[in-house]
Amino acid sequence: MKDALPDNDTLYHALLTRDGAWEGRAYVGVTSTGVFCRLTCPARKPKQANCVFVGSVAEAMRAGFRACKRCHPMGPEAQGDPGVARLLKALEAAPEERWSEARLRAQGYDPSTVRRAFQRHFGMSFLEMARQSRLRLGAAALPKGKVIEAQMDAGFSSPAAFRAAFGKWLGLAPGRFAKDALLRAELIDTTLGAMIVVASAQAVHLLEFTERRALPGELRRLYDHAKGSLGFGRFAPTDRIEQELAAFMRGDSPQFTTPLAPLGPPFAQKVWTALRTIPAGETRSYSGLAAQMGRPDATRAVARANGANPIAIAIPCHRVLGADGALTGYGGGLWRKQALIEMERAYAREKTGVEG
Repeated sequence: MKDALPDNDTLYHALLTRDGAWEGRAYVGVTSTGVFCRLTCPARKPKQANCVFVGSVAEAMRAGFRACKRCHPMGPEAQGDPGVARLLKALEAAPEERWSEARLRAQGYDPSTVRRAFQRHFGMSFLEMARQSRLRLGAAALPKGKVIEAQMDAGFSSPAAFRAAFGKWLGLAPGRFAKDALLRAELIDTTLGAMIVVASAQAVHLLEFTERRALPGELRRLYDHAKGSLGFGRFAPTDRIEQELAAFMRGDSPQFTTPLAPLGPPFAQKVWTALRTIPAGETRSYSGLAAQMGRPDATRAVARANGANPIAIAIPCHRVLGADGALTGYGGGLWRKQALIEMERAYAREKTGVEG
């Protein structure tokens, strides 16, 4: 359950002082302008009488407010936290670096504050994110050489530590990935972070952000489904989905025509098919999607299938919101769901011819 907001006086004081503690937890709608902002927005502060405080972007939008063009409240929330932004930039510049609490303290950060901020924005700590960054380097090296070379690229001090960390991340030890496999996994970069694609020569079977907690289980299921024929590399569908993702995130096209073959039971397959009928720029509730499928009694089952979707973005589970319009339940992180919905607003404006 979402925490209740405090009284308006407390939130107005937070607005005046640009208190970053409320980042992603509260927003202000300004009735005199029709705009909603982060509480850290640098714009001139409105009178308290003109302020409406809400707990989510969706709530602000449902109340008829439009996003501020200075603080971009519909953008990834992490961009509004300077400490998070600096650490992300450092990690991007040197993904092979080993981070620790001692190193964070030496650079002037409080490890507990950093941990809370990253957990709030990304659902994982900064140290876990840095560790995954090094593991991705190792995964990229595996198709080109031996495990020992991948371990060195990832900056692990021992093969055993690398194998254990890699197995925890992807659900399979590096030595279990086969050569010349029927299914091949490839890491790709997107503007919303690294993703892993698993494809056959005919279709994409999995597309996930690399820190999704369900990823190890999903890869193990594909491994079992392929009777162990899962390796590293790419097929033509990998290239095609990568190109379509890039076009989508540039704002060029919301269309995904790459053949998709997600692994799942029949009811989940029906849900995933229904998700693909939601146009870019539109959203549905779980109950609305269930009704659309002719199963108004299956809202919970629809929600479970939505959460189990193994193909992010191309099967747009991010277009489904809670009954109250809240940005609930997204395995890639709510900040990404928020960013995807904002990206798609441009497609909706294009379709209607309305200027934003």
